[in-house]
Amino acid sequence: MKISRIMRHFARWHIWLGWLIAIPLLLWTASGLLMVLRPIEEVRGTTLHRDHPQQPVRITLSGGQTGALLLREGQLLNQRGKSILLATAMDGTVTRIDLSDGNVPLPPVDEAEARRAVAHAIKGGDRVAAVRFYPANAVPFDFRRPMPVWQVTLDDQTRVYVGRDTGEIEAVRTRWWRAFDFMWGLHIMDPVEREDTSHPLLIASAALALLGVLLGSALLFRRRRAPRS
Repeated sequence: MKISRIMRHFARWHIWLGWLIAIPLLLWTASGLLMVLRPIEEVRGTTLHRDHPQQPVRITLSGGQTGALLLREGQLLNQRGKSILLATAMDGTVTRIDLSDGNVPLPPVDEAEARRAVAHAIKGGDRVAAVRFYPANAVPFDFRRPMPVWQVTLDDQTRVYVGRDTGEIEAVRTRWWRAFDFMWGLHIMDPVEREDTSHPLLIASAALALLGVLLGSALLFRRRRAPRS
């Protein structure tokens, strides 16, 4: 009798917990389903990148104009056929230096170069619907990095971000990525910022869901009365 009384309490608590955690469970299940509908490579847009044969970086050892720069770090890369040094100064500013043409600092990327960068690197990148520049303090929500960028929107609504100072493709945001990002926000119960994976509401909901599962598992061992004939 004592065990059956405990089981009745478990069943009652399980029902009330079910009402409390129904919405979080629905959000987690629905958002998780949408996030796995497409391969993550397709969501991130990595399948859109063109395959180019690797090109060497050529450095001319001639003193040049880089001698006066005090660098925090530098990155050597081949950027659309040019040997480029991305020089990050101590204050965080980034300068592109053309090593293949006398170590000449390059101007910030303009709209025309942003278009060329996207057409060179992204499949379908020549089908541009719109181009817009965003300063570092006002970037779009789907970029969320404090750096000046050109947003190149393609005709299929894919958004490609080109760094004004770096000249690199900094991000590719497909329509699936934006849907995935929204569902991720629902999944972690942070639909506004979509960054916080450890906050009281999420922790409490997960704890209640775990308790509901444990109670439900315990109820599996409850003895059922035989049906009356």
